[in-house]
Amino acid sequence: MGRIKKKGTAGQAKNFITRTQAVRKLQVSLPDFRKLCIWKGIYPREPRSKKKASKSAGHSTTFYYTKDIQYLLHEPLLQKFRDQKALEKKISKALGRGDVSDAKRLEGNASRPEKTGRTKYTLDHVIRERYPTFVDALRDLDDCLSMLFLFANLPSTDTVPAKMIARCERLCLEFEHYLIVSNSLRKSFLSIKGIYYQATIQGQDILWLVPYRFNQRVTGDVDFRIMGTFVEFYQTLLGFVNFRLYTSVGLVYPPKFDKARDDLGAELGAFSLEGNGVGAIEQPKQITNGEKSKPDPKLQAEIDKLMSQLNQPEKETGQEPPTSQTLADDEEEPTDTIDKFEPTAPGGDILLQPSYSATDPSTLFSNFTFFLSRETPRQPLEFILKAFGCKRIGWDAVLGEGAYTHNESDPSITHQVVDRPPIADLEAEEQTEDNQTAQKLRPGSRVPGRIYIQPQWVWDSVNDEELKRPDLYAPGAQLPPHLSPFVKKVRGQYDPSAPLNEQEREDEELEAESDDEEDVSDEDEMADQEPKLLTTMEVDATAAGMDVAGSDDDSESQEGDLDNDEEFGGFSDAESDEEDEAATLAMQRQRELEAEAKGEQVEEKKVDPVAKAKADARKKAAKKAKEEDEELERAKMMMSRKKRKILEKMVYSNKKKDSEAETLRAKRRKIEKSGKAAPRA
Repeated sequence: MGRIKKKGTAGQAKNFITRTQAVRKLQVSLPDFRKLCIWKGIYPREPRSKKKASKSAGHSTTFYYTKDIQYLLHEPLLQKFRDQKALEKKISKALGRGDVSDAKRLEGNASRPEKTGRTKYTLDHVIRERYPTFVDALRDLDDCLSMLFLFANLPSTDTVPAKMIARCERLCLEFEHYLIVSNSLRKSFLSIKGIYYQATIQGQDILWLVPYRFNQRVTGDVDFRIMGTFVEFYQTLLGFVNFRLYTSVGLVYPPKFDKARDDLGAELGAFSLEGNGVGAIEQPKQITNGEKSKPDPKLQAEIDKLMSQLNQPEKETGQEPPTSQTLADDEEEPTDTIDKFEPTAPGGDILLQPSYSATDPSTLFSNFTFFLSRETPRQPLEFILKAFGCKRIGWDAVLGEGAYTHNESDPSITHQVVDRPPIADLEAEEQTEDNQTAQKLRPGSRVPGRIYIQPQWVWDSVNDEELKRPDLYAPGAQLPPHLSPFVKKVRGQYDPSAPLNEQEREDEELEAESDDEEDVSDEDEMADQEPKLLTTMEVDATAAGMDVAGSDDDSESQEGDLDNDEEFGGFSDAESDEEDEAATLAMQRQRELEAEAKGEQVEEKKVDPVAKAKADARKKAAKKAKEEDEELERAKMMMSRKKRKILEKMVYSNKKKDSEAETLRAKRRKIEKSGKAAPRA
């Protein structure tokens, strides 16, 4: 007889544990348990059968792996939480006794991050456990940066202390300084949610979101305790990453921070970077063809001799075989051409072709001096201009410290970023000071020789890696479309950056116009039809017909008519068009015969070429669609049921994508015809 197994010692009952059981086992409070799970990367699990995992489990019961909870038993942070819990009990007992001095002494040892901004424990060992290599930390940096930039823009409240916000802002500014020094920023996009940035650090693409600098309202439906736990973890992670990045480029971390300048709104200008005297960490170089070891000359001579013997027939024809020297000379000849990626089969994917960039993106704005008007967003413009080589950026004194110059009339300024429309009807006599000597210019005035552009010019130039035409971005001008640089082009889908005629199908515009005209004509016919008033006799006849309609004979005849209607499937569009065309030709021939018998001349009807072209395009499209459907039906007949279902899904999804792209093209076509389309660079 086999051994009787005890319940709960094997299977799902052993592998899973409920959250209540886990909290009791760890002897911590529920908030501390949540913190541990977030920091250690332990997530709830869903067993296959909740009843087998626990008898008392319901729909809302949360389960964890038993091994994960067993792993948490050895966590050093667990003892810190227990000590803090014991200290809180001592403080409450002292206050209960009325011993305020003892409670105040114990309060100094308690962890109060909402007041001090720091805790009594560190998460350094957790970071090292979760990210064994530095590349792992870079791959997980997207959410980290988005969360910290979000908290850096929040107002301070009871749940979000000011010191936490200040630390988030400082870490973010340190990270931006590294991007400026290393020229790692690649793209940026202005969206409704905020500003997206993409940087490439050690081969890893990092994308994060920075909200706009608006007044944020903290609502009560957001649990900031959970978010604060993530922020506490991400602060430690970004501190580790910043230290490694600064060390890799030979800078001292943390950089010197001037609190007085930061209080005046300097932000990036409040930091001063210093070299560590060691220099940047050199990356291992790849061995090129020129650095490879050369072969032995004796061995190469023997190989050449054998090759000459093998190529003896070529010598007889007068062609000399290429020697090693000539091959080496050919390899060393520099070529200005670049390789092109061509599809090996028709209909293959179109690969991005390599091209030489006329300008280095890291020095895109290095030769310019910018001045930011007071209505423009200073922080993102300063960061993106410095990240792409600009060293001299000025702005109005109202925007804060750290500017290259606060004098708007400085003659060294080449570009001024303006985000207000030009002011018309200005009188010259109102200007009492010279532009070259005045500290501030009159609103709406322009300095000769200076280029005035809107902020979008900076983003579009960065994304295209070339300086855009400034006249398209002049103040008050209708801006070109600001397209996302993160969207990849897919064959067959709508591409807003490409011309419309390159994406349209053949005769697509004529088909769309004919459909629109048909819709308009149908609407007009419906509008022209007015409700007709019935006379007395018609009302009586209708009533009599309603009385007679209840007879059996009529009901049988009506059922027969309905059956006949259901059996008849109707004519297709192509068949009806063919019949109409045949009838038209027959009528035309009949008129010609009658006119010939009478001795008269047939009056030729004037045919509008545009209408004829639209009708032909519509017929051609219907014929083509019919042929494609017939071809598809023939292909389905040779397939199994499984493959036929897969094909139907593919055809459905492709038709849906094509209809969406056609709708977008039609919308763009209407905008361009109405004259509201923005100019393209």
